[in-house]
Amino acid sequence: MIKKCHSTSAKFYIFYVNSRYAIFKMPLIINGILLEDLPPDTRTLFESYPHLRDVAAALIAQVPKVIGPVGLLYVHQREYAITSPHDKHITILGTEDTTTCSMVVLRHSGSGVSCVAHFDGSGLEQGVVNIVRHVQDLSLNVPEGRLELHMIGGFLDPRHYSEELAIQLLYAFHKQPLNIHLVTACICELNNTLRGNVNWPVIYGIGLNIKNGEIFPATFPDKGPDFPLRCARYFTGCYEMLDIYDCHLGMLRIGPYNYEPLRGVDLWLSQNDEFILQHLSTSPDVEPQAFVPQVRATLKYIQQNPFPGITVFPDNRPHFYQKDESGNWIRVCY
Repeated sequence: MIKKCHSTSAKFYIFYVNSRYAIFKMPLIINGILLEDLPPDTRTLFESYPHLRDVAAALIAQVPKVIGPVGLLYVHQREYAITSPHDKHITILGTEDTTTCSMVVLRHSGSGVSCVAHFDGSGLEQGVVNIVRHVQDLSLNVPEGRLELHMIGGFLDPRHYSEELAIQLLYAFHKQPLNIHLVTACICELNNTLRGNVNWPVIYGIGLNIKNGEIFPATFPDKGPDFPLRCARYFTGCYEMLDIYDCHLGMLRIGPYNYEPLRGVDLWLSQNDEFILQHLSTSPDVEPQAFVPQVRATLKYIQQNPFPGITVFPDNRPHFYQKDESGNWIRVCY
């Protein structure tokens, strides 16, 4: 699901030095060119920088990989994860099930510190600030390299959610206090295909190999622990983007979340699949087959846990997990 986004204009830039803020302009860079002003829409972006079409076409031409659980850290909607090539537990960061959402990779080319994020519009501005700052902080001791941005996902959806989200993300990165190089923009029309009379996204999921920086289309049968709990966040008004991983400890962190009981959850669960698809998706014509079962599982979880602060997080502590050698996430006390 996605909240409708409203794009904003970049009027000033904040430069962060020694814990103080000052006004400073640090635009996005595309193919070595500093962007003083962002284009008003993605079509103009692609016309101004046609090499982005070639980059997107090369990504789309790849056969999607099916990624198993060994070495995988899966990122859900409204989540992001950051790690480095030195991580002994994780090899692949990945996310999927995007239609109108955007998948973002931010990588420092010198340190290899990388982030994968799954944006739906909620918590976008602060999420971008946190991601850029965290990746840069983990790369401070590396004298060379640059921040490289890759955006994948969205399509020519009839309500233009993908376009609005893409532009809002571009503006958010454009306002950051560091030079960021936009390398990939496989978004909107560049991630679109026509089937009959219906536009469809081509790439629904991506993987990032944190050892070598390879980005590829991917699907993930294993989406990690606490699946319905993590999905419950965006059904119940939890709007921020969450950092879910501590790369120093190799620890996945879930929660704690709290929400009010979802009004009408019993009524939603009594509806047929088509009703749920049409009313709980921003793109019902192109959702993966697993969408409705996942929604039902999430609604059932919310029904059974109307007060997660009591039933799921009674001590107000996160659920912590670490990978074992078989790729399973094992719950640990921490």
